[in-house]
Amino acid sequence: MKKVMFVCKRNSCRSQMAEGFARTLGKGKIEVTSSGLEASRVHPTAIAVMSEVGIDLREQTSDPLSNFKAEEYDAVISMCGCGVNLPVEWVTQEVFEDWELEDPDGQAIATFHRVRDEIKEKVANLINQLI
Repeated sequence: MKKVMFVCKRNSCRSQMAEGFARTLGKGKIEVTSSGLEASRVHPTAIAVMSEVGIDLREQTSDPLSNFKAEEYDAVISMCGCGVNLPVEWVTQEVFEDWELEDPDGQAIATFHRVRDEIKEKVANLINQLI
């Protein structure tokens, strides 16, 4: 089973939503983790917009990338264009993509909805690519 790491700046919104979608859409097909260049919190609005589509993020945690080992992952997805800031071992895994999604933090709820829907589509495509 392929292991996927979603990484972002603070592991608060985009990477958390991607983890939630990947856990649901990829259940039994992939293993998934999310992290940030720094840890913070799971954003309350991310929790809210994901609950609208039946995915509960309340048990997910915000963790620093430094807690994980790159060699344990097959795919590394940068959510925010932060791939240039990742240690080299993370960008040289079997699959590396930088999705460069807009940060919804501090934006209107419509931005959270749009980014959430973009993430769902990208995660579904990624799962199909990996399995």
